[in-house]
Amino acid sequence: MQQQFNYIDLFAGCGGLSLGLHLSGWRGVFAIEKSPFAFATLKYNLIDNRNHFDWPKWLPISNHDINEILLKHSTQLAELQGNIDLVVGGPPCQGFSMAGKRVENDVRNQLVFSYVQFIKLIQPKVVLFENVKGFTFAFNKKNNKDAIPYSEIVINALQSLGYNIEPQIIDFSKYGVPQRRKRFILIGIKNGNPKWFQQLLTESVDSFLSEKGLTTYTNLSDAISDLLKENGEVMTPDRHGFCSGLYGDVMSNYQKLMRSGIDPSIIPDSHSFAHHNTDSIALFAKLISQYPIKGKRIANQERELWNIRKRGLTVLDEKTITPTLTSHPDDYIHYKEPRILTVREYARIQSFPDWYEFKMKYTTGGKMRKKEVPRYTQIGNAVPPLFAELAGRVIRKMLQYGPNEI
Repeated sequence: MQQQFNYIDLFAGCGGLSLGLHLSGWRGVFAIEKSPFAFATLKYNLIDNRNHFDWPKWLPISNHDINEILLKHSTQLAELQGNIDLVVGGPPCQGFSMAGKRVENDVRNQLVFSYVQFIKLIQPKVVLFENVKGFTFAFNKKNNKDAIPYSEIVINALQSLGYNIEPQIIDFSKYGVPQRRKRFILIGIKNGNPKWFQQLLTESVDSFLSEKGLTTYTNLSDAISDLLKENGEVMTPDRHGFCSGLYGDVMSNYQKLMRSGIDPSIIPDSHSFAHHNTDSIALFAKLISQYPIKGKRIANQERELWNIRKRGLTVLDEKTITPTLTSHPDDYIHYKEPRILTVREYARIQSFPDWYEFKMKYTTGGKMRKKEVPRYTQIGNAVPPLFAELAGRVIRKMLQYGPNEI
């Protein structure tokens, strides 16, 4: 019988890490996520429909701010000491991201210290910390030579708590995910060598993907070519006034995996097409047919030549993996059809299976972007479940065999 390991998911988002751990045989204790939007998705899929968490009675099953949990429930958290195998997750990345405006005084950056306080109370056997690559760069280094990146703050704090640490930058596209997505991943382990994590990932990835019918390289067409608008349209069940696409034939093993257990006659969840005006459709069609460079953001001078008003725009290439998905869906044009990607196509590129349904608003804008986490943003912020599943297997093996066996 397989040994059961447990974990807590911090800053859980819509559940990308938790889904991967669920698929690799872990049992959740609870998850902390501040956004009611993102938590609604996690709750629907992993709590209501999969019964994945052994939620403690002292914690309401709802969205929570980690600082409120630390303030109100520090006694209960301390009582978990010695009983938690793993804590996963990293604070929101917006203040650190190189893709947006790096903001040193973004209040979300201070959640790093809340994370450290949580680890100090719980003392799990292993921690898996994830954040954007920009987390490893110091703010204002030009004017302050002594400035250190937040990654070093976390590393130093965890080492002081007795963890052996191995930080690294991991490209998820090396693990079957059809997206060039590099993230800072830190493994900390109390009794063991954290270098095993990368070693075991490398040793396991081929057999893991082969078991699923995949290879280490999955291109965009492999991911979403069965979700074309030309397959037909029906009214979107949960989005008034919009149309959703239908399933086409399975065209790859990746699609077969993503659609496992799904009735092909149903309407794909969250596969709702945006409304574009005629000028946008004409521009998109022209770029798809004529723009010579696919898969890379259109440069400033090129935007003027092609009469593109939007700052960031990329025509996707069906034969390659995609660039890193952001929370802005209008940054990308479909490789074949003059439109942006749907939420379901976003989810496919992030390796969420089609049975995983997304909840709350599809999009938001203006000032509400700071308050709401709609479906596109939930996915854009997530850790790809395919990678999380492999990571879950690897960490389980590290715990099973102990410090002297691997």
